[in-house]
Amino acid sequence: MPLNVPIFLTWLRIAMIPLVVGLFYLPDGWVPARDAIAAVAFIIAALTDWFDGWLARRWNQTSAFGAFLDPVADKLMVCAALLVLLDLNRVDSFIALIIIGREITISALREWMAKIGASGSVAVHRLGKFKTAAQMVAIPCLLYWQPIHGVSLQWIGRVLIVIAAVLTVWSMCYYLRRAWPEIRSRGV
Repeated sequence: MPLNVPIFLTWLRIAMIPLVVGLFYLPDGWVPARDAIAAVAFIIAALTDWFDGWLARRWNQTSAFGAFLDPVADKLMVCAALLVLLDLNRVDSFIALIIIGREITISALREWMAKIGASGSVAVHRLGKFKTAAQMVAIPCLLYWQPIHGVSLQWIGRVLIVIAAVLTVWSMCYYLRRAWPEIRSRGV
């Protein structure tokens, strides 16, 4: 396993998951700024997602392991945060199911397409990037939950998570449609 700054940042993102989740297992009042700390930790983790990819390309430190670990870290981070938000009744179970189900489905599809040598047909598309951006803004808003300067982060988070869910279904349909010719040609 190569170890460089981009992969270190990806591992850091994975290590932050227990911090975000753990904050919500502490008894109420133990951490007065719990929601703010969780939101900031999630934002830092989301920024490392962008930054590790940028550094890997810029410093020519891309690797097969990094290409594998980065999306796994993203999915773990988003799924863990959604489960916390579900437990707090800050996100609807149907929305969480759509997002988590899509992540599992597309991960499995990409793995299968790579096995048959057709991974290019399900390469990351900008639709998936828009979905990710909506999630990465919605989740910290929902974690923090309080208004800032009269702006309702709760409302912003709820609107964005619905947009993320719609983009989730749309992008899943896009990837499945792209993979369909390969699936049909193999008689699956």
